[in-house]
Amino acid sequence: MWQEYNYRSAAGSYPYFVYTPENYQVGTPVPLIVMLHGCTQSALDFATGTRMNLLAEQYNCIVVYPQQTKASNQNMCWNWFLPSNQVRERGEPASIAGIVQTIKNATMTWTIDPTRIYVAGISAGAAMAVILGATYPDIFAAIGVHSGLQFQAATSINTAFKVMRRGGPEPTQQGYLAYSAMSHRARLVPTIVFHGTHDHFVVPLNGDQTVQQWIETNTLASPGRYTANFSLPASVTQGQVPGGRAYTTTSWKTVDGEEIQAYWKINGMGHAWSGGNSGSPYTDRRGPDASLAIYTFFMSHPLMQTETPESHTAASHKRFPHILTDLISFRRGKHNS
Repeated sequence: MWQEYNYRSAAGSYPYFVYTPENYQVGTPVPLIVMLHGCTQSALDFATGTRMNLLAEQYNCIVVYPQQTKASNQNMCWNWFLPSNQVRERGEPASIAGIVQTIKNATMTWTIDPTRIYVAGISAGAAMAVILGATYPDIFAAIGVHSGLQFQAATSINTAFKVMRRGGPEPTQQGYLAYSAMSHRARLVPTIVFHGTHDHFVVPLNGDQTVQQWIETNTLASPGRYTANFSLPASVTQGQVPGGRAYTTTSWKTVDGEEIQAYWKINGMGHAWSGGNSGSPYTDRRGPDASLAIYTFFMSHPLMQTETPESHTAASHKRFPHILTDLISFRRGKHNS
């Protein structure tokens, strides 16, 4: 079921659309996935292109699609490049977090599992997902970044166009800025990144830098447990979509073997959602299924109870409990979350 709502706050008014699976029953805690569209897209465009609602039906989760307005950006882009939208409790990040809180509070309509709230986006929406991961790590258990940019890659519209075409600032520096934005809420934020090797709108260097930024941020947020090196990943796997594109999947893990970051580089793909609906704007059906990969990655990374604001202590910064999730059972419909 597709429903439209409106969120109003001091930062403005934003429509948002919620997809609820047909057989969903209130009282059963389920994941919530926030999906952020790219420039010139609507929420419906993005939902159709990514086919995330089909996964919601299959695996029983709620999906919300906040929508930018022309009043805020004439091209319907999330304004990720404005400093006022790169901090907590202000601007667009606060509005998106407010939408999440509104859905959580609507307990007569949905029962959201607070440990399984995630955000993913493409392009400008991906850049905003990065910002949300840094500014609201207490809400979002993991983030998905498709054809996006690192934290604070730009601080004006002019620098935004430059970094999209040439890459952004030194990612170690940006990693520290993202860690600082987390403040006392700092924790490992599992991150999955997708980028096409022939993306001429947001050049592939931005994908590399996003991964590098989060390596630095996560290393700072978990002293001793995550010491990843971009040049020395835990694994590199080559894949091929039958009749479609080849791709490379790279991952980085904690010292005790938990995958924290994944990077999918799609050979020959441009600025498009990998594996999306053919005929939809900004999708490439020939690529691997980004929606399924992101969903699977998300479900393996719940926000542990020790990470929630109520119980977050200095000690929990030093230890991120190991997560074991039976994805095979989940795919067969036996997971009860």
